[in-house]
Amino acid sequence: MVAGGSHRRWLLWAAVVAHVVASGAGFVEDLNESFKESRKDDIWLVDFYAPWCGHCKKLEPVWNEVGIEMRNMGSPVKVGKMDATSFSSIASEFGVRGYPTIKLLKGDLAYNYRGPRTKDDIIEFANRVAGPLIRPLPSQHMFDHVQKRHHVLFVYVGGESPLKEKYIEVASELIVYTYFFSASEDVLPEYVTLPELPAVVVFKDGTYFVYDEYEDGDLSSWINRERFQGYLHVDGFTLYELGDTGKLVAIAVIDDKNSSVEHTRLKSIIQEVARDYRDHFHRDFQFGHMDGNDYINSLLMDDLTIPTIVVLNTSNQQYFLPDMHIENTEDMVQFINSILDGTAEAQGGDGLLQRIKRIIYDAKSTVVSVFKSSPLLGCFLFGLPLGVISIMCYGICTADTDGGVDEHEAAKKENGDRELTDEGSEEEQEEEKNGKYTELSDGELKQKDIMEKKKD
Repeated sequence: MVAGGSHRRWLLWAAVVAHVVASGAGFVEDLNESFKESRKDDIWLVDFYAPWCGHCKKLEPVWNEVGIEMRNMGSPVKVGKMDATSFSSIASEFGVRGYPTIKLLKGDLAYNYRGPRTKDDIIEFANRVAGPLIRPLPSQHMFDHVQKRHHVLFVYVGGESPLKEKYIEVASELIVYTYFFSASEDVLPEYVTLPELPAVVVFKDGTYFVYDEYEDGDLSSWINRERFQGYLHVDGFTLYELGDTGKLVAIAVIDDKNSSVEHTRLKSIIQEVARDYRDHFHRDFQFGHMDGNDYINSLLMDDLTIPTIVVLNTSNQQYFLPDMHIENTEDMVQFINSILDGTAEAQGGDGLLQRIKRIIYDAKSTVVSVFKSSPLLGCFLFGLPLGVISIMCYGICTADTDGGVDEHEAAKKENGDRELTDEGSEEEQEEEKNGKYTELSDGELKQKDIMEKKKD
């Protein structure tokens, strides 16, 4: 009886969960052509999808949860979805080129979401972009509260100035990635010393860096480089994002589940260099570790044995491998300096040969993955075209051979006809010989008769 009651409670709980998930669709509006005219009245978070897209179907329950959460928290952002295949003109107007595409539409501006497709990350993006570009920090208490919530914190310090105008302009572009704040100098912690005002400061990794136009160049480029912590757990998505920073990425490729000394040691070396040599390398290098070598092998088209260290140049697809065993931080610093001064050998790149190699590698990887996942499907997909091509080649070769024989026979026949025309048949030639023989014999007989008459 107890077991039966427990079973019924589980069924009831499952039904409630299913109802909540299904009802989430009610918090997500299905948009049509009228959306083009009415969208500017509100802030919209829209999923542009295709009904046949597998990734879109996977996102759908997450999107319903986003709709529920945004409604429950009283967010001004409305959540909707649009079939981009049915309303292709509207999707094209918003620059939709793939599915699913998530955009936040705010007035005349459209912000693309490029983060992980999880409920929390999408909601964080929506709240950040929907709010003010620059958020004021009126007190030290508020500054401390915000700093605890954000690993990387950009703050403009000072009054009205051309630098502030530039800061606002950059914020309108990069708010899809990070928050932007403003504060007066007395709100900052006591350990902060600014050389002059106004200033833009980034707080991260337990310290701070002040923007210097002469050393750091364009403000937008500097913020884009500094929006990551000094040390990261790197995956494929993070590596893609780091490509916009222009920094070299030093990675310890390890197995997170392997607690052996070597795996732990290489990870610690990278962490120590990122922390202790921050002032020397943070402008040019990003540090981190990657779990497993599958992604890095496909990226480098090489089989790296883990644990190992690799430095990637994401701007031109070059990479560097240490030519000696990295024993400690000093060895790692020496390796980094050899890259900076150009003495380290670069591998890979984006040259013509590497592009050809990439095409071959991708094709090979695709074939192998298909055969591994479904051997029968692989045989059908690749065996059928190869069979058709083989039959076509055989037919072409056979047709050429027969044609050659026919031409040879025709030429032979033509030559034979020409010979018959010029010299006659064998019978005619034989008759001609016989005729000559007969003719000569008669002459001899006549001579013989004359000789006999003379004798007489």
